[in-house]
Amino acid sequence: MRSVSCRRLPGVKAMAAKRISLRYWLTFAPEIGKKPLLYLMSKKFDVEFNVRSATADRDVFVMALEFTSTHEKIDEVVKWFEKQGVQVEPVEINTIEG
Repeated sequence: MRSVSCRRLPGVKAMAAKRISLRYWLTFAPEIGKKPLLYLMSKKFDVEFNVRSATADRDVFVMALEFTSTHEKIDEVVKWFEKQGVQVEPVEINTIEG
């Protein structure tokens, strides 16, 4: 039996994956911060991002980022940041409002 994609059936639209927004704390050492991580991430993944908060000193960089895309794409981004040496943790609700 032949499998048929929904895109091939007349009058049937493919279901779009639901877009969500999730916030994460990214913590990393200054030497990792020398890489253009946000730029590289934006070129590699189709994910919107918003810098909610950021701070840096000579020992550590910390950023709160909000990602908007499908859950699967956001998971890919999180895994990519972790491979770059970035510690990624979800933001607890209401810790960075606004």
